[in-house]
This record gives sequence, C-alpha cells and structure tokens, in this order.
Amino acid sequence: MGETFQNRKEPVGGTDLATSVDPMQEATEVVVVEDDPTVREAVGAYLRANGYAVSSFGDGVSARTALRDSVPDVVIVDRMLPGISGDELCRDLRAFSDVPIMMLTALGQVDDRIEGFEFGVDDYLAKPFSLRELLMRVGALVRRSQVVQASAGEVRAGVFAIDPLRRRVWVRGEEIALTGREYDLLHFLVRNDDRALGREEILREAWGWSYGDASTVTVHVRRLREKIEEDPRDPIHLRTEWGVGYRFSAQGGHS
Repeated sequence: MGETFQNRKEPVGGTDLATSVDPMQEATEVVVVEDDPTVREAVGAYLRANGYAVSSFGDGVSARTALRDSVPDVVIVDRMLPGISGDELCRDLRAFSDVPIMMLTALGQVDDRIEGFEFGVDDYLAKPFSLRELLMRVGALVRRSQVVQASAGEVRAGVFAIDPLRRRVWVRGEEIALTGREYDLLHFLVRNDDRALGREEILREAWGWSYGDASTVTVHVRRLREKIEEDPRDPIHLRTEWGVGYRFSAQGGHS
C-alpha cells in the first residue's frame, strides 16, 4: 500500500548525482507506482538520495485514491499494475490534473510508446533502465512544469488566446483543456507562427529534449488537432509540411 505524501519528507542523502537542495525549501514530491518491490524501492531510494520526497504504491487502486486527495509534482507509473492498469490510472489522473507523468514499461515497441502518449503520458522509459537516466528525466519534467513565463500578459494570435502564467488556452473564445505537453507544443507553435518546423526542432525547443522519438511529436500533433481544429481531418491551423514537419497558422487557411 502507499505511504502518505506528508510522511516522506526525508533528509537528503548523497550520491554521485546529489542535487543541491535548500533546507528551507520544501522538497519536490514524486509518486512512484510500481508493483515490483525491488524496482519500487530502488527508484524511491535513489530519488530520495537526490533530494526528492517520494511516496510509493504497489498497485493502481491505492495510488488513484491518494492522487485524488493530493497531487505531487511528478508521477512515475508502471504500465502493468494489479487492480487497475497504468494506462487507466493515467487516464483517470488526466481528468483532473496536468501533473507530469512518466510511464515505466517492459514494452519497448514504437506502437506501445505511442499508445502510452495517447493516455496523457509525458515521458516514457522502457525497462530495463538506468537510475541515472530516470533521475535526469524526472528533473527535466520538473523543470518544464515549473517554468515561469516571462510575460504575464495574455498572448493573442488569430483565434487563439493563451494565458502563460495560468497555462490556459482559448480557441474561438472557448477554453480548451490541454495536457502539459500539449500546452507546451501549442505555445511553441503560436510563438513560431507560419514557420516550417521539423520534429527534432519541436522535441528540442518545445519540450527541452536533447534526444527522443520523433513519433512522439506525431502523436501530440494529432491529439492537438482534435482539440483546436474544427475538422481535424482537414486542418487549417496545424498543417503537415511535407518533407519538413509541420507549419502552424494562427489565422488558418490552406497553402
């Protein structure tokens, strides 16, 4: 069963990647949902040693109950869980929160990764994995979620309006719900209106990934089209730029 979030504010230990943590500042909270006790304990111990407060759960049901009461800074979810699957847990969590989610799984094929992103997952790490890589990916998720936008003013472009501080988006006057990854993608596209953008550039500039699977961009573009286009099958704002990637037009229209 899971530990409460409040009980896991433990002292920081030292490792080769120990982070510098302000003792007066509350630690970043990570929830680990993993039914393998060896993996769960190893991940939890490594993250705690690097300055994170960790709550751990061995099944999806207890994790879902706890997450409804208190949402942490990052959630790490194993895909194959007893009770409810990691996919179902992610779907439930996305219904009320855009907390960054990393999925752990033994399934490494491209289709399996794409399916995970469809459930609202922000990052994906296939087993076996190194704890060092997991730590770096958790850090990247935290940094992206805690970025304070430089401008407090609302951004308006064509039918789009974006509130950067509250990370809220309106299309044609109607507010739409976006995941954290979808918001970052749309905000990047609006800032680069009418530019041809490659998938690698989007990975790097929108999400801060120095490497990654370009199919991730394809999945999120499709999901974003479903939310911003009147006809996702015939998009006028987020269009495919053959041989390059994509081109966004706030005003809309076909080339």
